[in-house]
Amino acid sequence: MGQLKRSAKRTDLRSGYTTGACAAAAARAAVYALLTGHAISKIGITLPNKAQASFQLARLDIHQTGVLAGVIKDAGDDPDCTHGLEIQCFAAWQEQQGFKLTGGEGVATVTLPGLELPVGEPAINPVPRQNILAMADEEWRSHPAHLRQASGVRLTIGVPGGEEAAKQTINERLGLLGGISILGTRGTVKPYSTSAFASSVRQSVQVAATNGLAEVVLTTGSRSEKAAMNLYPHIPAIGLIQAGDFIGIGLRSAKRYRLQRVALVVMIGKLSKLVSGRMMTHVSGYAIDFGQLSAIAEECHLPVKIVDQIAQANTGRYVLDCVRDQPQGDQFLNRLCYEAWQHAKQYINNALYVEVTLIDFNGDQLASSGDVSTPNSRGHDE
Repeated sequence: MGQLKRSAKRTDLRSGYTTGACAAAAARAAVYALLTGHAISKIGITLPNKAQASFQLARLDIHQTGVLAGVIKDAGDDPDCTHGLEIQCFAAWQEQQGFKLTGGEGVATVTLPGLELPVGEPAINPVPRQNILAMADEEWRSHPAHLRQASGVRLTIGVPGGEEAAKQTINERLGLLGGISILGTRGTVKPYSTSAFASSVRQSVQVAATNGLAEVVLTTGSRSEKAAMNLYPHIPAIGLIQAGDFIGIGLRSAKRYRLQRVALVVMIGKLSKLVSGRMMTHVSGYAIDFGQLSAIAEECHLPVKIVDQIAQANTGRYVLDCVRDQPQGDQFLNRLCYEAWQHAKQYINNALYVEVTLIDFNGDQLASSGDVSTPNSRGHDE
């Protein structure tokens, strides 16, 4: 399988290749064997980012009806549910001129509008689709015409085990049924890359908007999503979007696709960062400003002892424990929601209605931006 060179430092993480790159390699190998009748053990391709890469073939089976080539997906050190899957291409002659790209076992089919692909098409995204066809065509043109037994070739991309792996993705919620998507705009995978997650948030909002939703709920994980299902029972699954650390991406996408309302359902750690206007809330990013939280606690007339404890805190959960049993605790938590609401509104230039809800670690609602007693806050967007 294709591998990028390891860095000399052991602490460095190893990069890998996308499903799209693996599919392009399998397609080129299959076309080669279809034309020549010869087996090979590896194949080189040009990635979408124009870099060259070589892939070891897991299989190259020559049949009377065509050629089946396979490449094992190597995601490097990225936590990817497709790592280790075999990305296959079956190449067969067709009378139609040129190449016809289809999806086989384990490749999802598009069933909802709003994606980059039409309903009914296999979920092979535009960039990898172009790369697959380009590599197949390059191999086709590199051999003499007398080897061609027909005018064109049908390429069927398959991923055994893809349907099971897709259960770990949001594909079903996006209307991508029956398997995984063939993805990759560069061809390479950077370990723990944030770009793929951010892209999935944008795509989820786009699908929700395209399918007629005027409101979505952005959550930060499975627990907050479960709570959101109870808080917003009228929102269908397609409108419940796990934005993770990318609340800002979700908000801007909602503005871009002209939604009317966005609800944020968060826990104390993420909320504490939103209070400071940090729309990127990853733990390795900006830290919680406990001084700011302490100042808000003082404004809410919490006891001096509690104010000092918050100033010295090192986690949002500790802050929550400090105020949970205080008479002014609810006021403080509602105020945090209100501060986060203000920053969220500013982030999208007041383009749509926003509300912020804080839940505890059991999923119960603790506070809301609509419950704070602040001048001119009632109704927020009225």
